[in-house]
Amino acid sequence: MLSAPKNTDALKNGDLKSGTVTMETVGRLAGVSQVTVSRALNDPKKVSAKTLKRIQDAIELTGYVPNMVAGALASKRSQLIAALVPSITNVIYSDLMQNFIDVIRGSGYHVLMAETGFSQEEEQAVLATMLSRRPDGILLTGIHHSAGCKRMLLGAGIPVIEVWDTTESPIDVCIGFSHIRAGEEMAQFAYDRGYRNAMAVSAGDERALRRKDAFCTRFGKLTGTKPGAVCFESGATIERGRSGLAQAIKNGFTNGVIMCSSDLLAHGVLIEAQARGISVPDEIAVIGFGNQNFSPFTLPALTTVEVDRKHLGTEAAKALIARIAHQELPRNSIDIGFEIIPRASA
Repeated sequence: MLSAPKNTDALKNGDLKSGTVTMETVGRLAGVSQVTVSRALNDPKKVSAKTLKRIQDAIELTGYVPNMVAGALASKRSQLIAALVPSITNVIYSDLMQNFIDVIRGSGYHVLMAETGFSQEEEQAVLATMLSRRPDGILLTGIHHSAGCKRMLLGAGIPVIEVWDTTESPIDVCIGFSHIRAGEEMAQFAYDRGYRNAMAVSAGDERALRRKDAFCTRFGKLTGTKPGAVCFESGATIERGRSGLAQAIKNGFTNGVIMCSSDLLAHGVLIEAQARGISVPDEIAVIGFGNQNFSPFTLPALTTVEVDRKHLGTEAAKALIARIAHQELPRNSIDIGFEIIPRASA
């Protein structure tokens, strides 16, 4: 639990209201000089335990991140953009980032990218390291972050673009689509195609689970049935797709549509169906998400949901550059939508 700051008047001044938390702000909150704060950060042994605790509490309260490059820059601009993505191998994120980097580089900036997995704790740790290098802007994946992440971002006072999701209350600007609506539209598509029995196979990340839950809820309302679900704690792989279908069959699923939270899982389902002699789409239908490069070439070709990742990356870069230049955007939540791509699997 945080102890009360010694000088709470610092919370009322312009530092926090303006969105920039400095070492001086931390010092006022802790009731010590800026020199003492610097000493505590560089060599904690040189300050008393009591003083160090007050400084640490003030840092935690404000989200202040020490500047590791202080004095090394002649200007206030680092020309660095920090980008945090869950995976650098997943084509969904690599396509987005390639176009983001192309636009950013063309504007004279360089991108420092890091992989966070799907852990809020890891994202917070990576963010602290990135912010210590004082980037001019941040790109984050998703809209759900730890309280510590939010404090650091608000304290840094730099532009933040959240991608791959939408919310009416972003940290700064968000660009993406509604995962709930995507799941609902997948259910509507399946229902319109005549399917009345469903199973969901989902990865364990928060956005995948939102799509899965929305699909099951809408499909259940449309049909009066309760779709089953096989969920994995970790990310999507072909192996888990195969395992997902095997588990679904073990749980009693025999025919209907299988909604997969990603194309990788859907590809695994198709392989397992072929191995078991199950006809797709005659006995089971399969719908994926992501429209990855292999999706038109599976056997049968995969019905899936497409999000224009290249457009998303480009728009995110343009928005971040505009915000760095202190330009106001027409809106701070931009929905680029999605499209269901019908193919032979459903």
